[in-house]
Amino acid sequence: MPIAEVSPGVSIAHEAFGDPGDPAVLLVMGFGAQMIAWHEDFCQALADRGRYVIRFDNRDSGLSTKFDEHPVDVGRFIATVRSGDLAAALAMVPYGLQDMADDGLNLLTVLGVERAHVVGASMGGMIAQTMAISHPERVLTLTSMMSSTGESEYGRSSPEARAVLFGPKPTDREGYIAAADRELAWASRRYADPAALRELAAASYDRGLHPAGTGRQLGAMVLGGSRADALRELRVPTLVIHGLDDTLIDVSGGRRTADLVPGAELLLIPDMGHDRPRPLWPELIDALAAHTG
Repeated sequence: MPIAEVSPGVSIAHEAFGDPGDPAVLLVMGFGAQMIAWHEDFCQALADRGRYVIRFDNRDSGLSTKFDEHPVDVGRFIATVRSGDLAAALAMVPYGLQDMADDGLNLLTVLGVERAHVVGASMGGMIAQTMAISHPERVLTLTSMMSSTGESEYGRSSPEARAVLFGPKPTDREGYIAAADRELAWASRRYADPAALRELAAASYDRGLHPAGTGRQLGAMVLGGSRADALRELRVPTLVIHGLDDTLIDVSGGRRTADLVPGAELLLIPDMGHDRPRPLWPELIDALAAHTG
């Protein structure tokens, strides 16, 4: 697995599919997930459509650099944010969404890619938006998938989904894999696939599970604030994809994103939750191929 130093003290694990001479598509993964959540077959199918597909582990996940010297107590952090003491909350978190965005852009630089189509899912959509806002000259197109704008009134989680996301997870391998079934709380109801959830959980556990990193990623996401004003000024061609069954980030997050970005295209997919079930891959890949064409 290639690992590239993208800035002093930060190395990013990554993998590419397809011909480097084809247009580059950078896939940005979400909260607590490793790059393998972009399934290898999905990446290869997009590469087969004439794209150079790059997936990577965000900092504090998978095989990329960990920031364990800055532990974050999630319960204390959330309580501090709710109290309104943002200065204290900021002091708890060692990096922000901009740093995570810079990781992806710096990875492109290391790989010799000047400009890329950027596709982000969930928190990855927030990172991708940040890339396009801060460095539009590097982003050919933006695809924000199952994500939101950083405004608290949009894209809210259902109580059940929120409880699963922030609930304790078993630390032993067998228990962790079995607990993956809880993610059915936000999965596509029509295409619910517990076996696929367990398969990804097993691969993630064996490859490099790092639950301590999620507190820092959460801090970056929560303290990123609203991107509404910046999205109104964005002039990067934008596609917003959201599932109508999403309970982790409500579809209002996708609708709001598309409303804000001038000229954005909105693709709402029936029977899709906060996941990318295999039966919907043809529709998703067709949309990405068209948008990045």
